[in-house]
Amino acid sequence: MAFSTPSPSIARALAARDYNEPTPVQAAVLAPETAGRDLLVSAQTGSGKTVAYGLAIAETLLGEAEFFGAAGAPQALIVAPTRELALQVHRELEWLYENARARIVACVGGMDPRRERRLLSDGVHIVVGTPGRLRDHIERGGLDLSALQVAVLDEADEMLDLGFREDLEFILSAAPETRRSLLFSATLPRGIVALAKRYQHDAMRIEVANTQGGHADIEYRAVRIVPKEMEHAVV
Repeated sequence: MAFSTPSPSIARALAARDYNEPTPVQAAVLAPETAGRDLLVSAQTGSGKTVAYGLAIAETLLGEAEFFGAAGAPQALIVAPTRELALQVHRELEWLYENARARIVACVGGMDPRRERRLLSDGVHIVVGTPGRLRDHIERGGLDLSALQVAVLDEADEMLDLGFREDLEFILSAAPETRRSLLFSATLPRGIVALAKRYQHDAMRIEVANTQGGHADIEYRAVRIVPKEMEHAVV
């Protein structure tokens, strides 16, 4: 199966990066029967899920259009558990949407919130951020979700493990009920299923097997640490 995207600008971005064949999660998320649907996807980190949902939301935001219109309130929101992941997602979406002339803003903890508010006020198409920082911008009136068409929760299980449930519920409640919601999680514990039932509409559940048993480019080692050295260990 080759990549198929109706937007010429997205197709050019994929070709420039030599994206020819989709990964299993990309093929599953982009299957014809998923078009316009809310999705609950079980997929591991490193499976290509960022490009998967980047392409999925492109169908919602662009359709067959080549370029975005004037920037204003965000049309898409991606929520990630950590600053590092959010910035990585931001970089991925930057190249994917560069030809489409998208304005993409990252809002993450540890960065200057005043600069983020200025960028948001200048108009944006896509916002990527961490739960706490996004909630802060919403509460202060800097982030308007009234025009949101699609929301993505990336690594949702980790966000719940880190205690972001209330922030996620606040963010999703601030978005229009008509939005499309894509939820990606390595595992689907009870809390994730409950979140999906509450904030998604007739979601299609997709499970992608991890055929590599981990990241192919990462070497895994177990290191035994004696109790007295635990404080000084770096994992």
